[in-house]
Amino acid sequence: QVQLVESGGGLVQAGGSLRLSCAASGRTFSSYAMGWFRQAPGKERVFVAAIGGYTYYADSVKGRFTISRDNAKNTVYLQMNSLKPEDTAVYYCAAGPSTSQYEERYSYWGQGTQVTVSS
Repeated sequence: QVQLVESGGGLVQAGGSLRLSCAASGRTFSSYAMGWFRQAPGKERVFVAAIGGYTYYADSVKGRFTISRDNAKNTVYLQMNSLKPEDTAVYYCAAGPSTSQYEERYSYWGQGTQVTVSS
C-alpha cells in the first residue's frame, strides 16, 4: 500500500513558476513509475507528465514542466515554469507499475493540490 501527498500548489501570476512535490509513504517508492495529472474546473482529468523507465510529457507542458524524483526522499517533483492561466487545475500525483499517460495504469493517487495561475 502506498500513500501519496501532494504539496507546493498555490497562486502564481502568469509567467511565474511553482514546484509541486509528491511524498510517498512506502519504502518501495523506487519500484514505481510516477505520474502527474491535472483537472481543471468542469473538465476531465488529463495527463501531465510521467517518470519511470523514461520521462514523458503532455504536449501542452513540453518545454515548460520538468518531472523528477528523489528516491532517497520518496518524493517526485513537478517543476512548472512559464505558467499560463490554462495551467490552473488541481494537480494529482499517482504511482503505477510502468511509465504511462493513462490514468487507469496507476494504482495509487494523492488527494491533489490546487494550482491557480492568474493573468
